[in-house]
Amino acid sequence: MTDVMEQPASKAEETKPEGEEKSEKLGVSTAARRHNKVGRTRHSKRFLALEKSAGIGKIYEHVEAIAKIKELATAKFDETIETAINLGVDPRHGDQMVRGTTVLPYGTGKSQVVWVFARGEKAADALAAGADVVGAEDLLERIQKEGGASCDILVASPDMMPLVGRVGQILKQKMPNPKAGTVSPNVAQVVKEIKGATRAEYRVDKNGIIHAAIGKASYPAEHIEKNLLALINALLKAKPSASKGKYLKKISLTSSMGPSLQLDAAMVQKIAETV
Repeated sequence: MTDVMEQPASKAEETKPEGEEKSEKLGVSTAARRHNKVGRTRHSKRFLALEKSAGIGKIYEHVEAIAKIKELATAKFDETIETAINLGVDPRHGDQMVRGTTVLPYGTGKSQVVWVFARGEKAADALAAGADVVGAEDLLERIQKEGGASCDILVASPDMMPLVGRVGQILKQKMPNPKAGTVSPNVAQVVKEIKGATRAEYRVDKNGIIHAAIGKASYPAEHIEKNLLALINALLKAKPSASKGKYLKKISLTSSMGPSLQLDAAMVQKIAETV
C-alpha cells in the first residue's frame, strides 16, 4: 500500500501570528478589526478621566459649565476656551448663510498677524494701530513672489480691492471680504480690534455649526460669560429670515485639551437677548 504523504502547510499558514489565529477562531479577522478602528478618536487616560468627571450627557447652565470648563483645563499651557454652536440653518442655501464679526468685551486672548492693503494716510494709521505689514503694489508683489500671504488676516481699504483682486486665486480664504469685516474704510479700527484680540469672526460651516474662541482658561469666569453672551447676541441678530424653526439648536463649550460640555441653549438665548 502506498503511503499518502501529507501536504505541507503554505508559507502564509506556517508564519501566521498567534494573534491572527485567535482572531479568526473568534470569527473576526485581524484585517477586519484594524479596519473597524480606522477613524476612531483615541483619547488619553487623562482625557477619559476628565470626560468622566464632566458627566457624559449632562446639560449645564452656562455659568456652571464655564466654572467646570476652567476646572477641567489642566494642560500645562493656558488653554483656549471655545464654543460650538449648532444653528438651525442650511448653509447650502445662500439665504441661510451666517457670517460676520463681533467685538468680544474681553477678547479672545490671542493676537494675530495682520497685513493691510492701504495707501497714504490710511496706511500710516494702520501701522500706528499695530499692523504687521502695510503696502500696496509692493505687498502685491510679495504675495505673488511667495505664493501666498504668511499672515493670519488680510485687511484692505475699499479702494484697494481692484488691486487685491489680482491675487484672489492665491489668497483664497484669506481674501479680504466685506462680510467678514476685513474690507473697511477704517482699516486702523479693524487692525486695532484684531491686534487687541477683541474682534471675533464667525462663519457657519457646511454642517451648520459656528466655531469660535471666547477666551482663555486663565480668564475670570465672568469675562468668559460676557464674551459668550456677546457672541450669542450677535448670532441672534444675524439670523437669516429664511431660517425656520429652532435657531439655536445646540451650544457646547470646550477647552483646547478638555472634553465638551453641552449648555442649556434655550436659557443661554434668553439671557443673551437681554444683553
